[in-house]
Amino acid sequence: MKAVFMSCNQSMFDSVLNMMKEMDIKGFTGWEELIGAGSRDGEPHLGDHAWPAMNSALISVMEDKKAEEFLARLKQMDEQSPEQGMRAFAWDVTQMI
Repeated sequence: MKAVFMSCNQSMFDSVLNMMKEMDIKGFTGWEELIGAGSRDGEPHLGDHAWPAMNSALISVMEDKKAEEFLARLKQMDEQSPEQGMRAFAWDVTQMI
């Protein structure tokens, strides 16, 4: 099992949720209004007068194969709009209740 965390510009969040629905990824926890700044490039998303954009994020636990496919599709989405600043990470899930 993998836990996949994804953060992106708010404008992309609905597209990510639609992708999850298409992939039959049902369980997730999401945050609609987050601030953040990239570690490499891009503009900060701070929700203030200077940097008004905001991020959204989610975390979802899924089978390894599904996580691999999800990350690949997120990467494609990010490559189509790199200025939006999507990031995604996966961790091993060793226990669940």
